[in-house]
Amino acid sequence: MRRRVWGFVLLGLLVSVLLAALVSPFASKAPDGLDKFAQDKGFAERGDGRAAWRFPLMPGYTIGGVRSESVGTALAGLAGTLLVFAVAFGSARLISRKRSADPQGQERI
Repeated sequence: MRRRVWGFVLLGLLVSVLLAALVSPFASKAPDGLDKFAQDKGFAERGDGRAAWRFPLMPGYTIGGVRSESVGTALAGLAGTLLVFAVAFGSARLISRKRSADPQGQERI
């Protein structure tokens, strides 16, 4: 049973990585829904223009220093997918360890 679960997880990761690396360069350059709405309603220019993060990991959904924009976008998609997988996997491991450490399965408040 455990082997099937790992196979499923690895297959899902492989599909996600392939999609992120191969499809992300073809993403639309048009503004996303919130930006488009703000432009249509005329309040997009009221923003202060500052970035939400002081040091963004992948500004503009690309990796800096890569000459080809599509390759930089593919690398950013790959890195983002692996980062999200690592955080989700680590969180799941911590939760499962905590549950197995509590022999009666009761939640502590």
